[in-house]
Amino acid sequence: MFRSRAILTAIVLGCAMSVASANSPIAPNVPVSVNTPPAVIPGARPVPAPRVTLVPATSLPYVDHVVVRKADRRMYLMDGDTIVRSYKIALGLNPVGPKERDGDFRTPEGWYTLARRNPRSEFFLSIQISYPNASDLRRARLHGWQPGGSIMIHGLPNRLKSSPWYYRHNDWTDGCIAVSDADMVEIWLLTRDGMPIDILP
Repeated sequence: MFRSRAILTAIVLGCAMSVASANSPIAPNVPVSVNTPPAVIPGARPVPAPRVTLVPATSLPYVDHVVVRKADRRMYLMDGDTIVRSYKIALGLNPVGPKERDGDFRTPEGWYTLARRNPRSEFFLSIQISYPNASDLRRARLHGWQPGGSIMIHGLPNRLKSSPWYYRHNDWTDGCIAVSDADMVEIWLLTRDGMPIDILP
């Protein structure tokens, strides 16, 4: 259901089980260490000691900007003209057209940056987008509107108000860009504050 949360839970439980197993008595008065050979049972086939293979860590791919195509419901992490990652997204409840004012439930369109991060938001991680930009402010002033703000890229709500199916198949935000929790973890790791984000119709 929530892949990243399930993965984190599995890792924690797996570590706990490993610790419990390591602390469980195998045989009375037999010291256990990494170099202790396995006990031999008469008549049983010998079991070779496990071989540990160390896999070198790989570096994260380089990303220099983000592109969102609202009509396609896709977000792309880019390195120049190369797509490094692609994600399915959900938009505001009123997705067509640029955001113009507070409460219009639209996702902005324009050129922005990733402004700041909040690991303790009401959603599973969030990265703020620098809406409103100068053009947004001019348009709002011209019409006497409040431009609104707090436009984020984020995961699912920490407290779900609808079924997981609803969040996967509908635009549901107040104007933010939403992704799955697992995708949000990757976006968090691959982007940085100040990175450009182009939000296209």
